[in-house]
Amino acid sequence: MPDKQFLETYSLYRPFDMRVPETLDDLSKPTIKMACSACGSDQTYVMINEYYDGKGYTNYPSAGEVVQAVFLCAGCQKSKRTFYLHIHDDRNGVTKVGQYPAWDISGNRQVERLLGEHKSYLRRGLICESQGYGIAAFAYYRRIVEETIDKLLDEVTELLDGGDLERYREALALTKTTRVTSEKIDIIKDLIPPVLRPQGMNPLRTLHETLSEGLHARSDEECLSSAEVVRAVLTFLATQIAASAEAKKSFTSGMRALLDKKSKAGKQTI
Repeated sequence: MPDKQFLETYSLYRPFDMRVPETLDDLSKPTIKMACSACGSDQTYVMINEYYDGKGYTNYPSAGEVVQAVFLCAGCQKSKRTFYLHIHDDRNGVTKVGQYPAWDISGNRQVERLLGEHKSYLRRGLICESQGYGIAAFAYYRRIVEETIDKLLDEVTELLDGGDLERYREALALTKTTRVTSEKIDIIKDLIPPVLRPQGMNPLRTLHETLSEGLHARSDEECLSSAEVVRAVLTFLATQIAASAEAKKSFTSGMRALLDKKSKAGKQTI
């Protein structure tokens, strides 16, 4: 305790389930990797204080306590990140109740390019996540997908060719006959190229299943989890499509230049 992923990625007021030791001196001190403004890159941070600082003695009971965790950049030895963590009364979880610098709400540039005029929804969703408003965050991300799904599916065509492209275009035409986002994804989800399926996992299928879940009668905590899934899928698809399309473009232009050079050389020998 606390978990590396929890410190690096969890927003404020989102509970993290784990079993916390009985006393503060038994809490672990993980290293984390986060952006350092001084170094201008992601750096390893190490914890430089003790959870029991100011408590009077080392084996202070952990239940119900709010503790401070201060991390120093191992690169520049200047930049610090501070977290305030509330240990649940039953010691079955911990919640981040404060963080400085604030939880990053900057949007992924590739995602913002994909979203175009809808990119403000991403920032608003991130702000909601940062405050633990899961229902609101999920609603924003769901709206993003609903309003940009056609553009997203169109961009996938850049990664296909031959028979795969023809089958995808036929399915893509069918998506234009419905306005229901989940139906569009259901039509196309099994035709996306391998480059968009890391380790066989299908991001569009995950998106479809997540968006199909209703917002009614779900807690902020449950919606926060779903919001994170939707954001992660959007980020993966946007960055992977952009990277793959650029690689394909670079390869094609490189091969064309090589063939042109070979053709000119052949003419000169005649």
